[in-house]
Amino acid sequence: MFFGNFIRVAMLLAALPATGEVPPAARQQFEAGRYAEAVQTLQAALGQDSKNAALHHWLARSYFEMRDFDKAVTYAERAAALDPQNSEIRQWLGRAYGRKAERAGWFSGFSLARKTRSEFEEAVRLNPRNFSAQRDLIEFYLEAPGVVGGGKDKARRQAEAVAALDAAEGHVAMAAYWEREKKHDRAAAECQKVLELKPARVEPYLEIAAYYTRREDPGRIQEAVRVAAAVAPKDPRLNYYRAVARVVAGMELEEAERLLKAYLASVPDRSDYPSHPAAHEWLGRLYERQGKRDEAAAEFRAGLKIQPNRKSAREALEKLGQRP
Repeated sequence: MFFGNFIRVAMLLAALPATGEVPPAARQQFEAGRYAEAVQTLQAALGQDSKNAALHHWLARSYFEMRDFDKAVTYAERAAALDPQNSEIRQWLGRAYGRKAERAGWFSGFSLARKTRSEFEEAVRLNPRNFSAQRDLIEFYLEAPGVVGGGKDKARRQAEAVAALDAAEGHVAMAAYWEREKKHDRAAAECQKVLELKPARVEPYLEIAAYYTRREDPGRIQEAVRVAAAVAPKDPRLNYYRAVARVVAGMELEEAERLLKAYLASVPDRSDYPSHPAAHEWLGRLYERQGKRDEAAAEFRAGLKIQPNRKSAREALEKLGQRP
């Protein structure tokens, strides 16, 4: 992937809002995960106001969450044409290009990857404090080949630029850099510095929780969640990480099951939250720990139904001796 699955938390309104009004019903439908309904509401509004950049932008966002990246690109391009100086719009156009690139052939994929980089760079130029766009750009530099503009040196320089603007965000960015370099002692040190700074935003803490989830370190997941809960106690992502910590530790599995099922039932599947396929996979691992092989396989398949190319779920099924 050119810039990852966004299991990191993207700040929805990190930049200036798109120009124009959006029907409140459309935003409510989007926030509830009813993306097809949001599309209908936005399309009806667009019929009355075709030059409204915000309508095009939120149509792009809705199609993005529906994984229709062709339409996401179409509407994001229209939004950018109408409001080219908007950092948030340019960032989401870059994301749409990036996800479309993942599905394209090599020639088209390279062209789209270059466009992805260009849009992320422009989003950062327009608003350097759009830290969500900064992280997208850094991740692109870390993951993309040099032929399309990737490079570890670029990533490190960008992380240093972020640190000059915001110390906590800079440490989060450097943690991502060191993780990519497989220098986890340095990544962990950067995470600890974030905790010491005690930022007032929840996102850096959730970045740390996501990192320690990848490292399967339950104690540090719990530490990040504890601090995050003091900042945003009602954030729905906290219970996901609480459940993951329990599964990894092999403790309080009934509570972990309850939390994961509640997350799947009540939290929309969206690109800036831990994904539903990931939640299904953790449920599968939980059932494996309990010796419930059929239930585990069912959860792995549920994740694959949403995300067919999810390698870890396929490998988990193979481990169980079952087919996807």
